[in-house]
Amino acid sequence: MSGEGETLTVVSILGRDYSIKAPAGQAPALLASAQLLKGLLAETKAKSPALLGDKLLVMTALQLCAQHLELQQQHQRDIQGLEAHVGARLADIVSLIRQT
Repeated sequence: MSGEGETLTVVSILGRDYSIKAPAGQAPALLASAQLLKGLLAETKAKSPALLGDKLLVMTALQLCAQHLELQQQHQRDIQGLEAHVGARLADIVSLIRQT
């Protein structure tokens, strides 16, 4: 029995169909994610044609995790840069206020 506001979406990956419940309105994101995964699987397969099944999935998952970690690190560096910029501007404002 599906919960209220959930939709059942079928995605096909590596020749297998998967029925996945998604919250209402999230089916397009699920389908986009499946398309992204299919594309990455194809890229991994093109780089390593001998990979099949589970090994192909694991290598692709590792690639996705590496990309995710790289984005997290970049995001953290961006936040630190913004915090430093805001801190410097705040110090400038405090300095201007003290001069008056």
